[in-house]
Amino acid sequence: MIGRRDGALMRNSSSTQSLLKSRIAIAIAIGIFLGCIFAFFFPHGAFSSNSPHFNHHHLTRSISQAVSTSCESSDRLNMLKAEFVAVSDKNAELKRQVNVLIEKLRLAEQGKDHAEKQVLVLGEPHKAGPFGTVQGLRTNPTIVPDDSVNPRLAKILEKVAVGKELIVALANSNVKDMLEVWFKSIQKVGIPNYLVVALDDEIARFCESNDIPVYKRDPDKGIDSVGKTGGNHAVSGLKFHILREFLQLGYSVLLSDVDIVYLQNPFHYLYRDSDVESMSDGHNNMTVYGYNDVFDEPAMGWARYAHTMRIWVYNSGFFYIRPTIPSIELLDRVANRLSRGNAWDQAVFNEELFFPSHPGYDGLYASRRTMDFYLFMNSKVLFKTVRKDANLRKLKPVIVHVNYHPDKLPRMQAVVEFYFNGKQDALSPFPDGSE
Repeated sequence: MIGRRDGALMRNSSSTQSLLKSRIAIAIAIGIFLGCIFAFFFPHGAFSSNSPHFNHHHLTRSISQAVSTSCESSDRLNMLKAEFVAVSDKNAELKRQVNVLIEKLRLAEQGKDHAEKQVLVLGEPHKAGPFGTVQGLRTNPTIVPDDSVNPRLAKILEKVAVGKELIVALANSNVKDMLEVWFKSIQKVGIPNYLVVALDDEIARFCESNDIPVYKRDPDKGIDSVGKTGGNHAVSGLKFHILREFLQLGYSVLLSDVDIVYLQNPFHYLYRDSDVESMSDGHNNMTVYGYNDVFDEPAMGWARYAHTMRIWVYNSGFFYIRPTIPSIELLDRVANRLSRGNAWDQAVFNEELFFPSHPGYDGLYASRRTMDFYLFMNSKVLFKTVRKDANLRKLKPVIVHVNYHPDKLPRMQAVVEFYFNGKQDALSPFPDGSE
């Protein structure tokens, strides 16, 4: 029993020793294998000071260079961005200057043609030419500017006007929302020469905060009381008094109400051959440009038919007026009549322009031109005709004047959506007239 037990113990000891030796051999083999791998990848030693993988100074320098390069790149990028913005701004300013110069050149050429006609008519007396070649003078000479009338306004106009002409609008805080649509459309089109005559302090501050050219008149009790609290018609009547100074300073004015959306630059579509160019309240060729209206009186028998001339009125909310003697006389006449009673400025404006001289009355000898009613479009033409015609919808007016409808602001916004943003159904929700 003891012999067998000793033999078993010896066999177990021998087996344990063999297993231990095998494990040691395996560990040695693994160590050698790992050593070969390290020797291959790190021939100069894993922790050597010359090792490219664990060089502390080299690593620190590389990180510093990377950070420095990143900062330099960021600074360079910011500098390039700033240069790009500066070049873009300069390019925009150069484009504006080119447009201004082109406009001045065009005006000079147009003025030269008018001046030649004036010389022909106003120069030395001359005989009439052959049949069909004689043409009377329509373009009256402009006045000599007088800066002493309003030196402060003269300085403003010198900065704002292009070619001695500009858009002018009167506004008080009652029309603030419409005024914003008005000047944003002007800015979108890129018209540089426009000015708001602020009738109260709120509008003056509003324009200044939006970088809009603005002029606040010196205190005047008569004008200020109407300007600050008056409605559309009351404020509209003030313009004939206020515009006089602009003309005396030698500037042509495109007078504009604020219920107007600008879609093109109107100065590109003016003839400048008359004292007054005005848009019409008419809605077709007959009503806009005039027609022969036959009056029927059956009691007269053979002479029952009497021919009359009819034309729909000019709109006193949008007209171009040149600095001539007849133009200033027109403003004086209208302002004088409006000061004497509760008359509508548009009716008085048209009566003074169209009524001829007759016993007890000397008419105004001002030349006039009617604007193209599809280019200078009133809201009746737009909502009754244009929006319903596939071909007319393709036309792009110069302006749209929302003069026929009391819901002015939403219709102005719809005009912006239709013509600027291409929303084809923007005009659809509105009725032809007012509800």
